[in-house]
Amino acid sequence: MIIMKVTDIIPGRKKLSTLYLDGQPAAVLDTNALFENGITIGSELDDDEYAELVDKCEYSRAKEKALFLLGIKDYSKKQLFDKLQKEVSAETSESVCERMEELGLINDENYARRLAHDLLYIKKLSERGALYKLMEKGISRDVCESVLDEFEVDPTEQIVQLIEKKYKNKLQDEKDRRRTVAALQRMGYSWSDIKDALESFLE
Repeated sequence: MIIMKVTDIIPGRKKLSTLYLDGQPAAVLDTNALFENGITIGSELDDDEYAELVDKCEYSRAKEKALFLLGIKDYSKKQLFDKLQKEVSAETSESVCERMEELGLINDENYARRLAHDLLYIKKLSERGALYKLMEKGISRDVCESVLDEFEVDPTEQIVQLIEKKYKNKLQDEKDRRRTVAALQRMGYSWSDIKDALESFLE
């Protein structure tokens, strides 16, 4: 077993410090985590202790990053995982995400419910369009479908509201009508619902 001695700890940017072992730079680690684990100049570490220290520092860094991100806006578990994995390992990212779930700071069902409300009632997407958008956030299909079942929307009414807001001046000729239909289909609406809504609006 190799014993290594901490010969220097040089603070750097973003609350990170370079740890020197036996006079050589060994790793750039979270400064607070180093001191929380009692690491100071003169500390001695064997291979296992060093590996454990690196893991603890990485976890601490990822947890702080997660708390910072969640303080700005909501994330699904998959979104937060992807953000963290840009800086730390997949294993650490998963552990931190699970901890955020335990603390109630991320909850895919609640996140999906809030987003579904905005997609359906503000952006006026169809249920199918909202489903795809929710799944793009990394939320499971089962959770998405369960959440969407809580909402009641009339596709014809949704489309009529969209036409009144965005497309009422784009129905004058066949070319504009085709473009309007294409735009509504991209939002997940079926041709039959679009046809009904156009007839209702024009009446």
